[in-house]
Amino acid sequence: MAVDLGTSFIKAGIYDLHGNCIAQELRNTICRQPEPGIFLQKGEELFSTVLTCMTAVINKTPKAAEDLEAISFTGQMAGFMGVDKDWNDMTGWSCSLDTRYIPYAKKQQEKFGDDFLLHGGTNAPLMAPKLEWFRTEFPCESGKIAKYMMLNGYCLGKLGGLKIDDAIIDYSLITWSGLADIRAGSWSEEICSGLKVDPGMLPRIVESAQICAYLQPEMAAVLGLPAGIPLVAGAGDKIAGCVGAAVCREGDMIFEASSYGGFSSVVGEYRPDTVCRNYDGLIGADGKTSIAHKYIPGSGITLKWFLDNFGKTAGMSDFQELDARAALVHPGCDGLAAVGLLGGSAMPFDGGLKGMWIGYDWTHRPEHFYRALLESFSFDLALTIDSIETNYPECPKRECKLTGGGASSRLWAQMLADVTGRPFQKLNRKDSALWGTAILAGKGLGIFENMGKTAGENIEAGELFLPDREKTEVYHYLKERYRRLRDSMHGILDI
Repeated sequence: MAVDLGTSFIKAGIYDLHGNCIAQELRNTICRQPEPGIFLQKGEELFSTVLTCMTAVINKTPKAAEDLEAISFTGQMAGFMGVDKDWNDMTGWSCSLDTRYIPYAKKQQEKFGDDFLLHGGTNAPLMAPKLEWFRTEFPCESGKIAKYMMLNGYCLGKLGGLKIDDAIIDYSLITWSGLADIRAGSWSEEICSGLKVDPGMLPRIVESAQICAYLQPEMAAVLGLPAGIPLVAGAGDKIAGCVGAAVCREGDMIFEASSYGGFSSVVGEYRPDTVCRNYDGLIGADGKTSIAHKYIPGSGITLKWFLDNFGKTAGMSDFQELDARAALVHPGCDGLAAVGLLGGSAMPFDGGLKGMWIGYDWTHRPEHFYRALLESFSFDLALTIDSIETNYPECPKRECKLTGGGASSRLWAQMLADVTGRPFQKLNRKDSALWGTAILAGKGLGIFENMGKTAGENIEAGELFLPDREKTEVYHYLKERYRRLRDSMHGILDI
């Protein structure tokens, strides 16, 4: 069984050894947004939703559940929570949508300069500034915390009845903590000391395919499963997605066009992008592979926001209609340009950056504004690929695999190929992260020896989009215009 711990939902799936999803269930999470910048989720409520979702998929296929050999986890890769010695949630799960930590993030960036990027692998750490924010503004609750952790470790620990000192985090999740040394695969003594964080309050780091606990009897009774089922650490959703999509060779690339669009490229050693800061460094599911990664905060959310607030009022009821009209607009949107980063920029880090359109006049229509958003996200991705090619000239140039809800847009898929100058190829699976998590469970049990081979045998390539060289030349100029526009906006909205 694979369990996906998402922001808006929990998903659970049961897989056979050939990559077939026998059953899948989804349950919405409870989220509270009492005012802008505050996003609250309680650990106990999230865990209750996990149990409900797991129980639903078990009841859906009781025979398959009887043969269940392991449970593994994936989900959000950036956030923070603190629990006491009895695993009681003291902080709530705080993800990037809760932006109260931003002033502390800016202060830490000023203090540590390039240390986060050079050693920790990240432009925009989350756990480190959130930890300082909570410790400063909620000292009473903070004093009760015995261990800081991520959702994967929280759920696994409660299901397995782990002692608090045995809490875990896998290698794929340590980058965005801001507290790690990713080359050493350990917590950074230098950064932890500078932030006055006791490394003993951080979970032990394990490999993604490691069996870390066994389903305890109390939880087994709740789920209707036998006790003792192995619980495998799993990996963050972007890394699990790489596993499930067979993105494992040096030069392999994948773009998940989702709510938080994520791009990953397998590279050799970690080489920080200190010039442009266009990517972070993640550790792959094997605990060794280095992956250059870029995520675009809220890209899919922004497109849905545009559809709901502008597209529908103009008579376009869905993305298919928006795409059809936007396809008639020339590259460059007749002079209109956009910065679609409504959720700020993670790489390079600029939490205060907001969205904008510029260069429009009375001739521009909603489809121009929509296409400009698609182009802005494509330019952001292309700039990242440029940085990777500069820092890893020896990496083979391969096609980029394409997954996620946005992959259904032929307009955007072709645009990505044209803007980057790379072929983009759709995959026939929409569950790469969940299937990748199941592969990790099989690896932990010794069933799958080669994860890349297993994934490759159970996935098929779909439609291939080749770049139009004439449009690539046009977009090369427009990409540079976008970079100048984005960079010029830094601090422009500061009061």
